[in-house]
Amino acid sequence: MQRPNAAQLTYGSATVVLTTVALLLLSGTTTTLGIAVICAAGLLLGALVAVTMPGRERPVNTPVNEEIRVPAQRVGAGAETRIGS
Repeated sequence: MQRPNAAQLTYGSATVVLTTVALLLLSGTTTTLGIAVICAAGLLLGALVAVTMPGRERPVNTPVNEEIRVPAQRVGAGAETRIGS
């Protein structure tokens, strides 16, 4: 399974918060069990939104076992080769 991208995380988190707040306001529950059930429902709905949202079209290219290239030092361009300084 691929890692979720930023849009999936954003939509999932927004769904959790908005669903939980809306259900708490609409239900008017004050019991601990009712609040826990509503929070669990919001969390499940947010996870469902994040998972069912389409992901990346193509995988991100990451270099695998690639050597780090360091530019070569220029010969004769340093201060030690100057005359009369």
